[in-house]
Amino acid sequence: MGPSWVAGAIAVGPATMASVITAGATFGYTLLWVVLLSAVLGAAAQYLSMRLGLLTEEGIVTVVERHLGESWAWILVVDAVLAAGLAQLVIMKGLADVSATVTNVDARVWGVVWAVVLAVGLAGRGYRFLELLAKVLVTGVVVAFVASLTLVPIAPVEAAAGLVPQIPAGVDGALVAAGILGGAVHITLITMHSYTMGAREWTSREYGLATFDVGTSMLVAFGVYSLAIFLVAASVLHSPDVAAGELTAVAAAQALGPLVGSNAQWLFLLGLWGAAVSTLGGNTIVPPYLLADKLGWGTDVSDTRYRALLAAFALLSGLGAFVGGAFFPLLVLVLAFGLVGTPFAIAVVLYLLNSDAVSESNSTLANLGGIVLLAITTILGANFVRTNALADFGNPLSIFVVVFAVGLGAATLALLGKFARETVGTASTA
Repeated sequence: MGPSWVAGAIAVGPATMASVITAGATFGYTLLWVVLLSAVLGAAAQYLSMRLGLLTEEGIVTVVERHLGESWAWILVVDAVLAAGLAQLVIMKGLADVSATVTNVDARVWGVVWAVVLAVGLAGRGYRFLELLAKVLVTGVVVAFVASLTLVPIAPVEAAAGLVPQIPAGVDGALVAAGILGGAVHITLITMHSYTMGAREWTSREYGLATFDVGTSMLVAFGVYSLAIFLVAASVLHSPDVAAGELTAVAAAQALGPLVGSNAQWLFLLGLWGAAVSTLGGNTIVPPYLLADKLGWGTDVSDTRYRALLAAFALLSGLGAFVGGAFFPLLVLVLAFGLVGTPFAIAVVLYLLNSDAVSESNSTLANLGGIVLLAITTILGANFVRTNALADFGNPLSIFVVVFAVGLGAATLALLGKFARETVGTASTA
């Protein structure tokens, strides 16, 4: 196994943690069904991107440029690089803050330290080091949160009731549910997969193994991660003693101490730290992969240009520790960016999987899953833009988010229109 664990390392991160903590602490067990659904949708998105990578045996940017044109390839690159770059800064801020909480050393110092560690580790050791790190960290994080479940009281009957689909508290509940689902399906996870499989030299001969890889990392490991955090939050933090609206991931960990003991608090902090490290490591390789592919460079450290690009992006991420503001509100902006950019990436993958880019077109079931993913991510992205960017439209960042959303929305509609015209034309010729 391997490539999907790198994607899982990104998904198993602070943004997902923020969403499931908020859901459990605010609504108890009510949104358990959404947590489980997020793992299924995340695995479905990775399965589609896995198919594209295996059937083409090339990076997604190269495939897009060959079959759609250079303009479409640049749109995809800009989309993914902006989403991953913003996420990199905010996740580094989160990792530095957590490290500072645990060690009492200034977060800005930790930002510099982690940036150097990333640059040396990734640019010096390459993909296989990252994959090994992802497997170790994701496994450790899942174990930490599952272990924390043994220290908190779970109400089985109430938890079972959370399997019945319902959205509490109207719009607020819908937004929390959107955040949970949005953490599982992200443009960085979709675009990186063809490159990580190429780094492992996987081809269509490894189709069964690649499918198993997706299932174990996204459906099982990511699903257990989300479920364990949610159950802890719903069981302990959903109480009159905790102000759910003021919780951050660190505050949630610290709140566990007086409620269920210091062991639970430290397990939770350890899991949060590991999640931040794993996400940062996986996210670092995404922009260099896409840019190097578009520029015609190699996408491994044997190409010095790619190595320099990877090291530069890792070092620049240290600036995230100097970003002002609270970590959780910044995560909302990151999630908005990711959600805004994801529908276009899904549309590109679906287009290619139903074109002559692949030798074996998508099955009806795979296409249906892709359409569901496209619909859900579009609705989630629109909700986040409406409730966050448009609500504060005078802010320059909010204006940029809206412009970004409108541009990508137009590109997605244009791509769907192109596919419809080509399908009708092919049918007419036949």
